[in-house]
Amino acid sequence: MGIIASLDIDAQKGFTPLCPSELPVPGGDEIAAALNAQAALASLRVGSKDAHPEGALWATGRPFVPLSHANVDLSWPSHCVPGTPGFELLDGLPAPIDYDFFVWKGIEPDLHPYGVCYHDLAGRRSTGLIEFLRSRDVTTVLAGGLATDYCVKTSVLQLRQAGFRVIVHLDACRGIAPETVASAHTLMIEAGAELARSLTDVQRLLDA
Repeated sequence: MGIIASLDIDAQKGFTPLCPSELPVPGGDEIAAALNAQAALASLRVGSKDAHPEGALWATGRPFVPLSHANVDLSWPSHCVPGTPGFELLDGLPAPIDYDFFVWKGIEPDLHPYGVCYHDLAGRRSTGLIEFLRSRDVTTVLAGGLATDYCVKTSVLQLRQAGFRVIVHLDACRGIAPETVASAHTLMIEAGAELARSLTDVQRLLDA
C-alpha cells in the first residue's frame, strides 16, 4: 500500500463562521476532529494555510468578479491575513511547526493560488509538497479541509496529476455552495480521486 500522508488544506478560522467578514464556509469550524482522526491513519501529516497580505490585488468589496492578472483570477474579500484571527488554524489542530511539512499560500499581493502544490495558477512554481511526498515514498494522500469547491478540489486535482492516490474524506471538508460542491465532487472523481463520506469509509478504501 505504500506510505500514507494526511493533508489538512487551509483549515483556518478565516474560512469559518468564527470570522464572518472573511469567507465563512458553513460548518467550517466543525472539521478539526475529523482531520485529527484522519491523520491517525497516516504516517505523515502535512498542511497548508492561506497567508495573504493586506491590500492584495484581489481583495475588493465585491467577491467573484473575474480578474485578468496572471495569478489572480477572481476577487475575494480580504481573508487569512497573518496576525489576525482568520489566519489561525482551527482549535484542536497542531501548530504548523508540528506538521511534517507545511505550505503557506498567497503571501505576495499578486498571488492567489488555490491548490497546495503550486504558488502560481499555471502550476509552474512548486511549493515543494509534491517533492516532499515523493522523497518520503508516499503513495496515498488522505485529503480534507476548506473549502471543498475551491482549495480542496484544486489540491486534489494537482495531487492526482502528480500520480498520487487521493482519498477525499468528506466529513473533514466543508464547501461554500451545494452546486459548486457537487461540481467539485464530479471533477475529483473524474480525475481518479476516491471520495469517502466517513472515516470508516476511508479505512475501508485503504483496506481494499
